[in-house]
Amino acid sequence: MRSQGVLHCDTEILVPFFDVDTMHVVWHGHYVKYLEVARCALLDKIGHNYTHMLDSGYAWPVIDMQLRYVRGAVFGQTLNVRASLVEWENRLKVNYLITDLATGERLTRAVTVQVAVEIASKEMQLVSPRCFTEAVARVLAGTRSSVGAGLLAIASPQCGRSCAAPASRASPLPQKTSVFS
Repeated sequence: MRSQGVLHCDTEILVPFFDVDTMHVVWHGHYVKYLEVARCALLDKIGHNYTHMLDSGYAWPVIDMQLRYVRGAVFGQTLNVRASLVEWENRLKVNYLITDLATGERLTRAVTVQVAVEIASKEMQLVSPRCFTEAVARVLAGTRSSVGAGLLAIASPQCGRSCAAPASRASPLPQKTSVFS
């Protein structure tokens, strides 16, 4: 069974005419754009979006993406794209569910995996930067303490170059490996 994740964000997308192909359905490549919109909303909710990631000295490239199409979306259809945070301590894994907003019918399922890469050294991190994991922890603590009040979007402080894996998760493995040889 697919993990529901510990935190999610729902995003509505109205399918524009220019996303539809000659078969009158959304061209399969446009779903990636819908995932990105939902993932950005989820990161905003966490308070550590791509701007914060870059400011902290890390890029987060997508290293894996899987999509399963069930039914094609059409022009004018309103979609709900749910992005669910599944993993964040060693990588950023997000599950997605795209449904028809009006009927709830499932149209597409997807998953993306991203890893932190230190911009200065271009080395992949085997543990997510502390500033990111702490931002997630703050939001999760806020959601647990505010029963029924919805999710809190707590801004992550600028963590600069101090981002590192917490000592409690120290690993005998090296903390970095080069992905750009």
